Amino acid sequence: MELIIVLVYLIGFQSFPPVLCSYTRMIHFPFFCFCLPAGLRVSSTLRILDKRPDCNQQGLDNCKINNCSDKRIVVPTSYAPNCPEWDSEHVGVWKDKHGPVSVVNVTWKIRCDASVVALTGSEINIVDESTNQSICVQYSYKLSQQQNPNNNMWTFSLDKVVVEPGHTYMVSVINLPERDIEDNSNKTKKKITIPGCGDKKIEKAQICLENGSLWDPNMTTTVSLNKERKRFSIVVGFEAAPYSERYQVSIQSHGFYYSTNVSKENRSSLNVTFEFGWWQLSQCKMFLMIQPFFIQCKNDCKIKNKTIDLCPNYLPRTFIIKATVGLLFIGACLACLLWRASQKDPVNTALSAAKQQPEGFQVQARKRVLVIYSLDHPLYKTIVLKLCAFLVTKCGTEVVLDMFDSTRLGVLGSIQWLDWHREQIESSSDKILILCSRGVQAKWRAMCGDKQVFLREDARSPVGDMLSPALFLMIPHFIRSASFEKYIVAYFGDVCSEEDVPSPFNITVRYKLMKQFEELFFRILDTEKHEPGKVNHIEGLSEDEYHHCPSGGALRDAIEAFHAHQLENPQWFEDELLESSNTSAEICYDAEITTNLITYSVPDSTHVVSHLKTQKSDFNADKTGPYVTEEFQMCTSVEFNPLIAENMQPA
Repeated sequence: MELIIVLVYLIGFQSFPPVLCSYTRMIHFPFFCFCLPAGLRVSSTLRILDKRPDCNQQGLDNCKINNCSDKRIVVPTSYAPNCPEWDSEHVGVWKDKHGPVSVVNVTWKIRCDASVVALTGSEINIVDESTNQSICVQYSYKLSQQQNPNNNMWTFSLDKVVVEPGHTYMVSVINLPERDIEDNSNKTKKKITIPGCGDKKIEKAQICLENGSLWDPNMTTTVSLNKERKRFSIVVGFEAAPYSERYQVSIQSHGFYYSTNVSKENRSSLNVTFEFGWWQLSQCKMFLMIQPFFIQCKNDCKIKNKTIDLCPNYLPRTFIIKATVGLLFIGACLACLLWRASQKDPVNTALSAAKQQPEGFQVQARKRVLVIYSLDHPLYKTIVLKLCAFLVTKCGTEVVLDMFDSTRLGVLGSIQWLDWHREQIESSSDKILILCSRGVQAKWRAMCGDKQVFLREDARSPVGDMLSPALFLMIPHFIRSASFEKYIVAYFGDVCSEEDVPSPFNITVRYKLMKQFEELFFRILDTEKHEPGKVNHIEGLSEDEYHHCPSGGALRDAIEAFHAHQLENPQWFEDELLESSNTSAEICYDAEITTNLITYSVPDSTHVVSHLKTQKSDFNADKTGPYVTEEFQMCTSVEFNPLIAENMQPA
């Protein structure tokens, strides 16, 4: 059988005229044979090691390997075979007469369909995308059956193609004859990336060996100190590599660098000695680096490094240096203690917050705020925490939050804890801030007879639902004229709406955060923003400025995160509802002074609630229950209007 392989190489001819390029296709094989003895590097040339590949298979008729030709037979689509299928490719190392080289084997299969009767052969083309070198091999054959004698798909391969480590190759296989329409339906393409020399598959290839792929310097260091001369001596030893004749050995530390070059000179191991004064080092650790110069990578070879520890041999510093470090340390400790003491001092904290106010407005005393809220969602809980942090750090306000006082709350119980703080606030100038949300409105409606509300975050919280007992205790006090000014109602405009405010609070101002936060803070301070002849302003609290400080920026990020979650999950609140409360339990409060609820009737059948203090009485409640009796009906602002009109006094 006559066997011919034509390898098409385009090295050096890309800038030549087209005529010359076409001519080189015909004469390239003898030109390649001529250049090999002249010193052309075999390891960097795309070629096939097996110069006479065999395509004989049982059941294969008239198999030949021909030249790749620019002129292929073209037939109509209906008479053309389908495209082949990729099988696999394997990368490894193979030895030729010049040494071990990295190779790739490519395998493809013929589809088992009726188009095999039109199949006359296959053509495989491999192109190096880095150098644009290519090889092309054409197989001619005829298939009498759709499957081979073993009842498997017909398989062809091109083996031992020499490739470069780290290069990417475009491999394309086309079944012949070619279709008259260039739709690539009878052509298969695939990119194959050859691993670098660090890969175990090809690290023993000659080109990798010449890049130092297997070099292990086995570095050793011997450190000695001459205490009389106060000088270090470091002896560095390492193993030389077969393909590097020169090495650069360096030691480096902060502000310190020594380097020297050493030649191998037929030695298998090399030693380098460094000497320097101990005062030249600012640290007792340094880095040892050895850079080889291999045949292939030259000045860009991989550097081997190691850490040298001089601390055991390091001389102690003088008494003056020790004393200086000690004084600096003591001074830093004193400064830290003074700073912490100033942070704990309420007067200093209030004064520091007052410095942020514009001229003409001063914070007279530090205010305290009890925050009431509903655990609607973990992201909303984060907003509440960030708001409290902003009130403390930016506004100099003391914040009372159930999450910050869980130990005392667990001892007293939710009702006693809330009632104690309410009494403390009502006897002072402090305030109660009620943050309204979807959960607040839903729990209020549940207290008025709607479906019970059990939130997932309430079930997770160790203190349970704190909002329902808070509404139960505080709404009767809220409607009294004497206590009216103690309560501040607000909601976050980006994640809540004014519809989330329960009906009893519709009689007061409802602040939209963070747009009206400055007005809310003036309310906490018992100060009017608008006074005769002037308008007070606190820098850094407006909607456009509050996020400039770290705590304000964290608050804005928390609001934006929850807003984005609501946009992505419109049914977020329904997802947080539970069918029943797994954490609900009857809570018994047995205290010296507790608060019981009794109901009074007014002529228009409106029911209101007042508090009576009794001694040694028990109070039973469900954490997530409605906290109301059948007679406790205060579900609309209309029901409260007679009592408000009766108790409100003109200012």
